[in-house]
Amino acid sequence: MPSLGHKDLKCVSRGLHPSGDSCRNGSIRGDMSSPLIRRGIWAIGVAVLVIALAVAALPLVASTRIVRDRIAWEMSAWSGFRVNIDGAPRIEVWPNFRAILSDVTLSQWTESDAPPVIEAERVEVNLSAMAALQGDVVFSTARLIRPTIRVQRAAHGFFLPALPSGGRITRSIDIARAVVSANPAKPDLSKLPADPFGTVEFRNGRVVTSVDGKDAEILSSLSGQANWGAMNSNATLSATGIWRGESVAVDAASSNPLVLFGGGAAPMTLSFKAPPASFSFDGVASMSENAYFDGQAKFAAPSLRRVLEWSRAGIAPGAAIGSVSVSSKVTATSGRIKFENTEIALDDNPGMGALDFSFGEARPVIAGTLAFETLDLRSFLSAFTPLAPTSGVGPGEIDISVADRIDLDLRLSAAQATAGAIQLADVAAAAQVKNGLAVFDISDASAFGGNIQSSLRFDRKPGGTQVEIRLLASDIDGGAFGTAAGMTRLVPIGTGTVSVILKGPGRTWDSIFENADGSVSAKFGQGALSRFNLPAFLKHNEQGGFFALDDISDGTLPIDGAELKASISNGVAKIDKAEANSAKYKIWLSGIASYAGRGLALSGGIIQADQPATQTNNQGPNQSSFFVGGTWSTPFISPISRGVSGK
Repeated sequence: MPSLGHKDLKCVSRGLHPSGDSCRNGSIRGDMSSPLIRRGIWAIGVAVLVIALAVAALPLVASTRIVRDRIAWEMSAWSGFRVNIDGAPRIEVWPNFRAILSDVTLSQWTESDAPPVIEAERVEVNLSAMAALQGDVVFSTARLIRPTIRVQRAAHGFFLPALPSGGRITRSIDIARAVVSANPAKPDLSKLPADPFGTVEFRNGRVVTSVDGKDAEILSSLSGQANWGAMNSNATLSATGIWRGESVAVDAASSNPLVLFGGGAAPMTLSFKAPPASFSFDGVASMSENAYFDGQAKFAAPSLRRVLEWSRAGIAPGAAIGSVSVSSKVTATSGRIKFENTEIALDDNPGMGALDFSFGEARPVIAGTLAFETLDLRSFLSAFTPLAPTSGVGPGEIDISVADRIDLDLRLSAAQATAGAIQLADVAAAAQVKNGLAVFDISDASAFGGNIQSSLRFDRKPGGTQVEIRLLASDIDGGAFGTAAGMTRLVPIGTGTVSVILKGPGRTWDSIFENADGSVSAKFGQGALSRFNLPAFLKHNEQGGFFALDDISDGTLPIDGAELKASISNGVAKIDKAEANSAKYKIWLSGIASYAGRGLALSGGIIQADQPATQTNNQGPNQSSFFVGGTWSTPFISPISRGVSGK
């Protein structure tokens, strides 16, 4: 067929037929018999037919040449595991060309009898249509539906899946390891593999481990995705699931994960969120044999006790520990974590300091110093010592199992602090836990207008836990001290010193005081005895008949001084000396008071201050004597003899 010349083309463009040197009338659109038109129509028809046949052939080609062989081979080549596809494949063309595979397993090549490392009820793979027609497999997304991942506890305590012995990912990591080894400070990133990878999604999966030959679920409702465009590019991971009954969410990202897996240093961000606690890290990490982390970390929990219970740290529940948040510069190396410039808040009480965590073969060790403006000492230290009775483990039962799980050496300071109802200032304290021994010391604190020093010691021994309590209060206001201790009767109001030493078995808090041995002493200067009307007392004593101490509690007796000495054995206090001296009279008591039952059995007397004592217990020839019985809360007086007039 001759080609059209320039004039002929002009005729065609005008809708006329070319005829010699001129154009003749007649529309070219109406003449379908033209060879040029017929050829164009045939070309379009052939193209449409080829496309239709290609689309129609895709499921046939894919099902016969790809699914059973090529996809399994490609997945094995990437993962390094042996991939089996047991179910019949299904191919979908619209809206995306993909293969749907069922009963897919990934197993170790060398362990044919072991259960699969990963198994999924269904795997959906997005395929390249053009590559499929050529017999190749190119996919960018793999979606695992209801996968099960089997993990094992590693030597460091974490649960990890079995590692493959080969595969493109493993080989890429090996190449990255060699690149890092050649120049650890500045590896040549251009030598890293650039193989494209893609996206792996997982939905409604679970993580299990073997316990006594059966699968035990660790994580359930696992969903998320990993995005890794190419081996030498950045990667992200997002996942949600249920761990120990709580919903958790994890997000991780690195700009160069291949260097990270190869043992080099690379930027990394990590975020963990759950109702009991949240954690985040932003910095540089290395996963080499000498792994380390260096960056900024944050931790927050609405209840530290709930975190300890959820993490199954083995600490008895029940103590009231409030919210905690920590923000710190973190440097972590193998077996050690340092927290510097640490900002910590306990129940919204801010503090600053530094902490050092080290992980030895026996127990982790926590050491450091923290300084607070305000601090609840009992709430904070009950995380590490059985400082207060707990309602969750029986009636006041003491648990010091934490002493078998950690070693602790913590120094505390606070401008203002509370220990129950006691208000403290300028506190210097320490908490130590080691080898079954838990100790909390307040080496210096201002309280009750004076100075306080105290020690609480729990020592686990073969025969049971022994508890030792020491208190030295110097130059304190006796009235304020008595109010804080819950004592309101016959408390010296004045400046004095109190010393308490108690030792006893520590099965329960009551047993400490019911079986304690020790001593109590106190000495006060000029002041007064609270809630004691001496004239009314003497008048009741003259009249005879017992009366309640509350009946003569509507007054205050000025005194020049008071002194108490008592020895304690098996929870019973023997009062060796109890005297109060006023301008006219001397009042004395002796006898016993027991913790069990809170019973009293005391004898006492009142004599003239200028009358010399001729007998023991200050018993002079002219005195009013009496007996004190009842209980601590409801004591009563029974007169014995009249010697001093109540007028």
